[in-house]
Amino acid sequence: MDIAASRKSAVKNQKWSNWRKYRVLLLMMIPGMIYYVVFNYIPMYGVVLAFKDYRFMDGILGSPWVGLKHFDKLFADPYFYTVLKNTLIISFYKLLFGFPVPIIFALLLNEISNVRFKKVVQTVSYLPHFISWVILGGIFFSILSWEGPINTLITLFGGTPSLYLADARYFRTVLVVTHIFQSFGWGSIIYFAALSGIDTQMYEAAVLDGAGRFKRMWYISIPMIAPVVAIMLILSMSGILDAGFDQIFNMYNVKVYNVSDIIDTYVYRKGLVDMSYSYATAVGLFKSVIALILIFVVNRIVKMIGQKDSAIW
Repeated sequence: MDIAASRKSAVKNQKWSNWRKYRVLLLMMIPGMIYYVVFNYIPMYGVVLAFKDYRFMDGILGSPWVGLKHFDKLFADPYFYTVLKNTLIISFYKLLFGFPVPIIFALLLNEISNVRFKKVVQTVSYLPHFISWVILGGIFFSILSWEGPINTLITLFGGTPSLYLADARYFRTVLVVTHIFQSFGWGSIIYFAALSGIDTQMYEAAVLDGAGRFKRMWYISIPMIAPVVAIMLILSMSGILDAGFDQIFNMYNVKVYNVSDIIDTYVYRKGLVDMSYSYATAVGLFKSVIALILIFVVNRIVKMIGQKDSAIW
């Protein structure tokens, strides 16, 4: 009993010592924890609306339970499958073409020896991230308009101008390109951090062995940041049903609904415009459940291919 009590006391003292040692970092966590509790965990109570027939006068608690009525309605609606298809296609395109760009950008910029030039390029690449899609949408509307610079150049070379934001053939391409423009610089930050953590002696040894820049990148940089890439891919898969509400809402129009209407814009119209709060909540809950399942699936795949250390859990 004395040995057990002494061990328990030692563990308690160790925990208290850790608390004191990391007290500054723990205090810095408090604002972030409060943010997530207030804006992410407390609102989760509203999920019960998906199983109720919400009435404004009765409130959430007073509204009657209807079970899976709204989910039955959801899966019986043919237009929902169009919305789901658009969401998956746009998200897949953004992941396929957008995910590698920050990695390639970070790798290429890491090979530049001029520190001042590198910092300037990094700063410029971050700027679009801080510009609202309301402003970016207006900019791209002007660039891609009938009399904008793109159509002016096409006309100059004998081509036929087109309203790209009102043409279903081009709209998804415009979404992907503008998404990459807005996000690649900010997305490269984590890869810059991973590259900065690589031991410089490895590069020096490779130079002595006669390895050029490409070989150093291929055999040192990429393998060293592979765990970070794997984790970011897992996290990206969780948002495969998040095709970018802000971007699409500010850029789409009725003419391209058939190729651009996604789950988030559908929820917006059903919930805030049509005031079908319960149905909109059911759609949002369906999206969240699928995203959670995808995280588990991709995490499992990463483990199966021998990257256990790169998995989230």
